[in-house]
Amino acid sequence: MLSASCSDDFIDVDSNDENSEDYFNSEEDYNKALIGAYDMLQSTYLNVMLGEIASDNTLAGGESASDVPGIQQVDDMIHTPTNAQLRDIWSWMFAGVNRANFIMEFKDKIEFTGKNEILAQTRFLRAYYYFELVKWFGDVPFIVDKRFQFGDQYEVDRTPVAIIYAQIEEDLQWAADNLPYTQAELGRVTKGAAQALLGKVYLYQDNYSAAANVLETLINNGPHDLFSDYTLLFENDYENTVESVFEVQYTDVEGAGFECLQCSEGNVAVGFNGIRNYDGPLFESGFSFNVPVQEVVDEFEPGDIRKDVAVLDIEAWAAQTGATYAEGYEHTGFYNRKYISRQGDLNTGDANLTNPNNYRAIRFADVLLMAAESLNRGGIDDIRARLYLNRVRLRAGLPEVNSSGNALTDAIYHERRVELVGEGHHFFDLVRTNRAASEIEGFMVGKHELFPIPSIEIDLSGNRWPQNPGY
Repeated sequence: MLSASCSDDFIDVDSNDENSEDYFNSEEDYNKALIGAYDMLQSTYLNVMLGEIASDNTLAGGESASDVPGIQQVDDMIHTPTNAQLRDIWSWMFAGVNRANFIMEFKDKIEFTGKNEILAQTRFLRAYYYFELVKWFGDVPFIVDKRFQFGDQYEVDRTPVAIIYAQIEEDLQWAADNLPYTQAELGRVTKGAAQALLGKVYLYQDNYSAAANVLETLINNGPHDLFSDYTLLFENDYENTVESVFEVQYTDVEGAGFECLQCSEGNVAVGFNGIRNYDGPLFESGFSFNVPVQEVVDEFEPGDIRKDVAVLDIEAWAAQTGATYAEGYEHTGFYNRKYISRQGDLNTGDANLTNPNNYRAIRFADVLLMAAESLNRGGIDDIRARLYLNRVRLRAGLPEVNSSGNALTDAIYHERRVELVGEGHHFFDLVRTNRAASEIEGFMVGKHELFPIPSIEIDLSGNRWPQNPGY
């Protein structure tokens, strides 16, 4: 009797919590897991903000030279493998990959009508997160259709980007083949989003003919067009317009705190970009990071209506409206007007972390300019390249460009910079076109094309993974 009373049978009870191995028993389960995979898109606010700061478009700003040191380091091109913000990008993008791979691991568990569309959205998201990882870090650990589990770091190696790109292309093509051009629910992946990202992936590999083919297919057959009034394009009342090919959705309904920035349902970058100690109309206060420089302001041609939409001249604004503000670190007099907080939201606490401004991740203007670049740099058709370029210029109130060859290439580069300023693309445009060293102060060829693998990740692998060159 004594020995029986010491039995361990009492611990053999079923948990009340859901077990991931026993999940995916209904269509609802797949949809819930898909929402979880979408959720990590909101953390890409950091990719956008830090990508802009890394370029020659903006300075880090903030309160002081020690305000978020990791951001300051990237601005100065002195970042190291211990940079906290780079580790966040690594961790959050791999979290997105893992959530997508979780669905794909159990893709064959049950059958139901509409499953292919769920899997198509999943595969787009996996491609999106992996593309961010290779853009930032180059070769990364790579697993398909199963989750990264603890211990895999001892088995999985950093995989060459060419192999990862091949999977990204396969995922995006499958997504394009299984998705409609329009979705009933805003923010869902569409056929056009898959085609646009696929074209971008080809462009990043200098595969100009493939890029031009898929991008022109979208241009000629998709539902997208340039939004007629550029001055309204980044206002909260004009989200998910005809120009939006893929848009990351944000909301101010649920609050957030600094202890878990990736948990915010709002666009954290908007608060970081905001005007320091602002008191006045239209805008709200923020932390004065990511401040545009005079050089990018001067890049706009006379008469370009995009200038005052992209860049807020705070001194002129204060003189016009009577608004007051404080000058932050590296004050330039300019703010990223596209993505600073506007008045009228719920101001859910912390209000600076829960702004509802959506991020226009892929705009039709970007599609037109990528198509123009592919046609021109690929030596395919400068006439069509000019057609797409000039569609963007005409909306901006500018005359058409009539150049060809290298002069047209330079015109396209210029147009990408002024059209997309503040949206996080310019650093990667400079890197992929080999212009970064001549444009970004402190940029070292052979090093700064990629960012360092977080040192803690290399430590956890048992020092099996090599570090990127120069770090």
